[in-house]
Amino acid sequence: MADGLVTLRSAFDPAETKARLLAVLKEKGVAVLADIDHAKAAASAGMTLGPTEVVIFGKAEGGTPLMQVSQTAGLDLPLKALIWQDAAGATWLSYNDPHWIAARHGVATSKAADGLAATIAAVAKHATQA
Repeated sequence: MADGLVTLRSAFDPAETKARLLAVLKEKGVAVLADIDHAKAAASAGMTLGPTEVVIFGKAEGGTPLMQVSQTAGLDLPLKALIWQDAAGATWLSYNDPHWIAARHGVATSKAADGLAATIAAVAKHATQA
């Protein structure tokens, strides 16, 4: 994990990876706050970019405790997942490790970061593995 970045190879194409991510978030009662399609934005600017989407999601019960310790953690919350496809056609899902987010904002240890880390790891595994 370089600089807090966790990247998992998906067994699925970008559309299926995203669908699986959205389904598990809904199942867990986690709100999807935004869905940003960078490839679509690039195309509207006359540029090309392979499939690249960011899903921003969260639940106040998860992120607020970390922000109560360090409000600047709000810069990195809610959590985000990047679904992207490389030039060879492999699909990936990347996210910031919540422990890295906590450390970045001066929080040495945090049960909130532990909970967020466990949740996003489970969600990412569901989205990327059969």
